[in-house]
Amino acid sequence: MNRHVTVKSNKYGLIVHLRNDVPFEELLTEVERTFRDTVNFFGKSKLAISFEGRILTKDQEHQLIEKISDTAQIEIVCIIDNDEKREKMYKRLVEQSLDELFNKDGLFCRGTLRKRQVLESEKSVVVIGDVEEGATIVAKGSIIVLGKLKGNVHAGAGDVPDAFVVSLSMQPRQLKIGNISARHDIETQNKDMSMAPKMAITEGKQIRIISI
Repeated sequence: MNRHVTVKSNKYGLIVHLRNDVPFEELLTEVERTFRDTVNFFGKSKLAISFEGRILTKDQEHQLIEKISDTAQIEIVCIIDNDEKREKMYKRLVEQSLDELFNKDGLFCRGTLRKRQVLESEKSVVVIGDVEEGATIVAKGSIIVLGKLKGNVHAGAGDVPDAFVVSLSMQPRQLKIGNISARHDIETQNKDMSMAPKMAITEGKQIRIISI
C-alpha cells in the first residue's frame, strides 16, 4: 500500500511529502496518524518544516501545522520554502545589496516568528514574514526579514563582523552583529518606522542603520 504521507528529516528539521492525487482531508487524517506515535521521539522539540509533493493554500498549511503540533507536541518554528520561483522573486526585492548572500545556501522560512519562538541557523536566514517582539533569531550568517522586525536578532554569531541585518521595517528589541551590540541610540537612527527597507551594518565598533 502506497503511503499518502512520508516524513523525513534533514539538517533544518522535517520534510513532509504529501501525495498530490488524494483529497486533502485524507492527507490530514494520515498526518495525524503518522505523527501520533512520535510524541516521545521529538520530545517537545522546536523544528522547521517543509512540505513537498503538492501545492498548498495558506489555510491548508495552517491546518497541517496545527495537526502536527497538537499530535506530536512539537513547536513548528517556521516553514522552509522550497519554491525556487518565489525565492527568485524575493531576491529581486533586495538584489542590489544581497546578491552575495543569495548565492549561498541560506535558510528560507515563510511565516511569522511569534513571541518566545527561537530560530537558530548555521548559515544566513531569510524570513518571509514578521518577527514579533519576544521572538529571537540567531544566525552565523546574515539575517533578512521581509516584514516587520520587532524581536531580537543576532547576525554573525561566532564573531562574523561582515554579517548584516535587513528588514522592511526595522524596529528590533535587541540587535547584535558579531560581538557588537546596538547602541541605545538605535531608535534615533531609525526615526522612519515606515515599511521602507533598512540595513544594519557594523561600522567600527558600532552598529549603523541605513536606508537601502
